Amino acid sequence: MHPTVSSTPVTREEFRATLGRFTTGVVAVTALRNSDSAPVGLAVNSFTSVSLDPALVLFCIARTSTSWPQVRTAGRFCVNILGESQREVSTRLATSGDDKFHGVRWTTTPAGTPVLEGAIGWLECSVEAEYPAGDHEVIISRVHRLSSREDGAPLVFYRGSYERLAA
Repeated sequence: MHPTVSSTPVTREEFRATLGRFTTGVVAVTALRNSDSAPVGLAVNSFTSVSLDPALVLFCIARTSTSWPQVRTAGRFCVNILGESQREVSTRLATSGDDKFHGVRWTTTPAGTPVLEGAIGWLECSVEAEYPAGDHEVIISRVHRLSSREDGAPLVFYRGSYERLAA
Protein backbone atom coordinates (compact mmCIF):
# COMPACT_ATOMS: atom_id res chain seq x y z
CA MET A 1 0.00 0.00 0.00
CA HIS A 2 1.41 3.35 -1.01
CA PRO A 3 0.27 6.64 0.52
CA THR A 4 -1.51 9.04 -1.79
CA VAL A 5 0.32 12.30 -2.31
CA SER A 6 -2.02 15.26 -2.12
CA SER A 7 -1.44 18.94 -2.71
CA THR A 8 -4.61 19.99 -0.89
CA PRO A 9 -4.18 21.47 2.57
CA VAL A 10 -4.76 19.25 5.60
CA THR A 11 -8.11 20.03 7.23
CA ARG A 12 -8.54 20.47 10.96
CA GLU A 13 -10.79 17.42 11.01
CA GLU A 14 -8.24 15.20 9.21
CA PHE A 15 -5.45 16.44 11.44
CA ARG A 16 -7.42 15.83 14.63
CA ALA A 17 -8.59 12.36 13.49
CA THR A 18 -5.09 11.20 12.61
CA LEU A 19 -3.30 12.69 15.63
CA GLY A 20 -6.08 11.34 17.86
CA ARG A 21 -4.59 7.92 17.27
CA PHE A 22 -1.51 8.93 19.21
CA THR A 23 -2.01 8.25 22.91
CA THR A 24 -1.02 11.08 25.22
CA GLY A 25 -0.74 11.49 28.93
CA VAL A 26 -2.58 14.30 30.65
CA VAL A 27 -1.04 16.89 32.94
CA ALA A 28 -2.46 19.84 34.83
CA VAL A 29 -0.40 23.02 35.00
CA THR A 30 -1.21 24.85 38.24
CA ALA A 31 -0.09 27.97 40.10
CA LEU A 32 -1.25 30.48 42.67
CA ARG A 33 -2.58 33.68 41.09
CA ASN A 34 -0.47 36.73 41.98
CA SER A 35 -3.43 39.01 42.71
CA ASP A 36 -5.11 36.90 45.42
CA SER A 37 -3.15 33.61 45.80
CA ALA A 38 -6.13 31.64 44.47
CA PRO A 39 -5.25 28.42 42.61
CA VAL A 40 -5.37 28.62 38.81
CA GLY A 41 -4.64 25.99 36.22
CA LEU A 42 -5.36 24.20 32.99
CA ALA A 43 -5.24 20.69 31.54
CA VAL A 44 -2.62 19.89 28.91
CA ASN A 45 -2.07 16.77 26.81
CA SER A 46 0.84 18.04 24.71
CA PHE A 47 3.64 17.46 27.22
CA THR A 48 7.09 15.90 26.86
CA SER A 49 10.60 15.95 28.24
CA VAL A 50 13.15 18.01 26.29
CA SER A 51 16.49 17.75 28.07
CA LEU A 52 18.10 15.93 30.98
CA ASP A 53 20.83 18.53 31.51
CA PRO A 54 19.44 21.00 32.22
CA ALA A 55 16.13 19.40 33.14
CA LEU A 56 13.60 20.86 30.67
CA VAL A 57 10.04 19.95 29.68
CA LEU A 58 7.76 21.26 26.95
CA PHE A 59 4.03 21.78 26.65
CA CYS A 60 1.79 23.66 24.24
CA ILE A 61 -0.95 26.12 25.16
CA ALA A 62 -3.67 27.49 22.88
CA ARG A 63 -3.24 31.21 22.28
CA THR A 64 -6.88 31.63 23.30
CA SER A 65 -6.24 30.28 26.81
CA THR A 66 -7.37 32.64 29.55
CA SER A 67 -5.82 30.46 32.27
CA TRP A 68 -2.24 30.37 30.97
CA PRO A 69 -1.60 34.14 31.43
CA GLN A 70 -2.60 33.77 35.09
CA VAL A 71 -0.30 30.78 35.55
CA ARG A 72 2.52 32.45 33.58
CA THR A 73 2.61 35.57 35.76
CA ALA A 74 3.00 33.47 38.92
CA GLY A 75 6.64 32.78 38.01
CA ARG A 76 6.72 29.23 39.38
CA PHE A 77 4.10 26.66 38.51
CA CYS A 78 3.54 22.95 38.94
CA VAL A 79 3.08 20.36 36.20
CA ASN A 80 0.94 17.64 37.79
CA ILE A 81 1.08 14.23 36.08
CA LEU A 82 -2.51 13.11 36.45
CA GLY A 83 -3.49 9.63 37.59
CA GLU A 84 -6.22 7.55 35.98
CA SER A 85 -8.67 8.48 38.75
CA GLN A 86 -8.41 12.19 37.92
CA ARG A 87 -10.66 12.39 34.85
CA GLU A 88 -13.02 14.82 36.57
CA VAL A 89 -10.14 17.10 37.58
CA SER A 90 -8.80 17.07 34.03
CA THR A 91 -12.22 17.86 32.56
CA ARG A 92 -12.74 20.68 35.04
CA LEU A 93 -9.32 22.23 34.33
CA ALA A 94 -9.91 21.92 30.56
CA THR A 95 -12.92 24.24 30.72
CA SER A 96 -13.15 28.00 31.06
CA GLY A 97 -14.22 29.61 34.29
CA ASP A 98 -13.00 30.92 37.60
CA ASP A 99 -14.24 28.12 39.86
CA LYS A 100 -12.13 25.27 38.47
CA PHE A 101 -10.74 24.31 41.88
CA HIS A 102 -14.06 24.06 43.74
CA GLY A 103 -13.91 20.73 45.56
CA VAL A 104 -10.42 19.91 44.22
CA ARG A 105 -7.99 18.93 46.98
CA TRP A 106 -4.39 20.08 46.74
CA THR A 107 -1.24 20.68 48.75
CA THR A 108 1.87 22.64 47.80
CA THR A 109 5.43 22.06 46.66
CA PRO A 110 8.23 23.47 48.85
CA ALA A 111 8.00 26.72 46.83
CA GLY A 112 4.22 26.86 47.25
CA THR A 113 2.88 25.75 43.86
CA PRO A 114 -0.32 23.64 43.91
CA VAL A 115 0.06 19.84 43.73
CA LEU A 116 -3.24 18.14 42.99
CA GLU A 117 -4.22 15.29 45.30
CA GLY A 118 -3.97 12.04 43.37
CA ALA A 119 -1.26 13.22 40.96
CA ILE A 120 1.23 10.43 40.31
CA GLY A 121 4.06 12.93 39.90
CA TRP A 122 4.77 16.63 39.86
CA LEU A 123 7.40 19.02 38.51
CA GLU A 124 7.89 22.51 39.86
CA CYS A 125 8.88 24.70 36.91
CA SER A 126 9.48 28.16 35.51
CA VAL A 127 9.34 29.33 31.90
CA GLU A 128 12.67 29.00 30.09
CA ALA A 129 11.46 30.03 26.62
CA GLU A 130 8.26 30.56 24.65
CA TYR A 131 7.79 30.19 20.90
CA PRO A 132 4.77 31.01 18.73
CA ALA A 133 3.56 28.00 16.74
CA GLY A 134 0.38 28.46 14.72
CA ASP A 135 -2.59 28.79 17.06
CA HIS A 136 -0.51 27.68 20.07
CA GLU A 137 2.48 28.76 22.12
CA VAL A 138 5.26 26.25 22.77
CA ILE A 139 6.40 26.61 26.37
CA ILE A 140 9.78 25.22 27.40
CA SER A 141 10.12 25.06 31.15
CA ARG A 142 13.01 24.50 33.53
CA VAL A 143 12.35 21.91 36.23
CA HIS A 144 13.45 23.03 39.72
CA ARG A 145 12.00 20.25 41.88
CA LEU A 146 10.05 17.07 41.22
CA SER A 147 8.57 14.05 42.89
CA SER A 148 6.66 10.93 41.88
CA ARG A 149 4.83 7.99 43.40
CA GLU A 150 5.70 4.37 42.76
CA ASP A 151 2.04 3.36 42.48
CA GLY A 152 -0.76 4.56 40.26
CA ALA A 153 -1.47 4.46 36.54
CA PRO A 154 -1.51 7.60 34.38
CA LEU A 155 -4.54 9.31 32.92
CA VAL A 156 -4.32 8.83 29.15
CA PHE A 157 -6.18 10.38 26.24
CA TYR A 158 -6.84 8.53 22.97
CA ARG A 159 -9.19 9.26 20.06
CA GLY A 160 -10.98 12.05 21.86
CA SER A 161 -11.61 10.36 25.20
CA TYR A 162 -9.97 9.21 28.38
CA GLU A 163 -8.82 5.60 28.34
CA ARG A 164 -7.13 3.09 30.65
CA LEU A 165 -3.55 2.03 30.11
CA ALA A 166 -3.46 -1.71 29.46
CA ALA A 167 -1.21 -3.57 31.89
